[in-house]
Amino acid sequence: MVFVTGGTGLLGSYLLRELTARGKQVIALYRKEIPPQSYPGQVQWINGDIHDAVLLEEIMQQVRQVYHCAAIVSFNPKKKYELLKVNAEGTANIVNAALKTGVQKLLHVSSVSALGRKRDDMLVTEAARWEEDSNNSEYGRSKYYAELEVWRGISEGLNAVIVNPTLILGSGNWDTGSSAIFKKAWNQFPWYTEGVSGMVDAADVARAMVMLMESDITNERFIISAENWSFKKLFTEMAIAFGKKPPYKKASPFLTGLLWRIEKIRGWFTGAEPLLTRETADTAARKVHFDNTRLLKALPSFVYKPLQQTIEEYCNEYRSMQ
Repeated sequence: MVFVTGGTGLLGSYLLRELTARGKQVIALYRKEIPPQSYPGQVQWINGDIHDAVLLEEIMQQVRQVYHCAAIVSFNPKKKYELLKVNAEGTANIVNAALKTGVQKLLHVSSVSALGRKRDDMLVTEAARWEEDSNNSEYGRSKYYAELEVWRGISEGLNAVIVNPTLILGSGNWDTGSSAIFKKAWNQFPWYTEGVSGMVDAADVARAMVMLMESDITNERFIISAENWSFKKLFTEMAIAFGKKPPYKKASPFLTGLLWRIEKIRGWFTGAEPLLTRETADTAARKVHFDNTRLLKALPSFVYKPLQQTIEEYCNEYRSMQ
């Protein structure tokens, strides 16, 4: 029996698909609604959240493995305390329950945002160190603090593995999260930046997670990233797959700086979530490369799906939904 938090999210949905395909029996949390793909007979859905310590202990007494995917992903500075509450405190609750019930192993989904501030032309590895005073995003800070909770659990005897995925591409609700970039390409968003980042198929992340869980590997962290692409290339390939017009206007650092400030002012007056923040503007402009070799050495049989194939498959899925 396996316990999954965040099963209603993008990555969580791919993880449930991977686990059930392997014949696993799963307990998964939901807060509002059970997703349409509920896997009856294999997934037991329980209403609750990661702030209910008693519920977490009751569930973990029934399982041997825990996948902790639940988190808030936001680069809105106004959500600082919510990010810390869910991402850091929530992870502390998971770790405490795992220690108390003696589960076999915990796999924690972190983010490359927890690896600290990135600089242009930087090759990021698992050895990257967090620098508290380097103007990190509040999201990155919350995920870093969450990792500290996992390392604390490890020091107290917990078997755990941490994964740090780059930008996750998948088929889901394209109004939220990283899936929103598909909607931008569909709507022929004209702007592009020269920034570079790591990107990976959600199915690959889920498969790597299960392989790490089933292995003897513990007390380590792994970057999960298929390839390093420019955002211009990403949006161009998506547009081509959709049969839409690729981006053709370069967004300079001056322009993006102006836009996130306008969005900030708009948010003050309307209360709406900003479409662009200083953190997302900075990320879109930076050319950062992620080293994926550590995972490949740890899991010799694991092979990433080419990003080109990922984009074509998911664009076809999104197009069929329209």
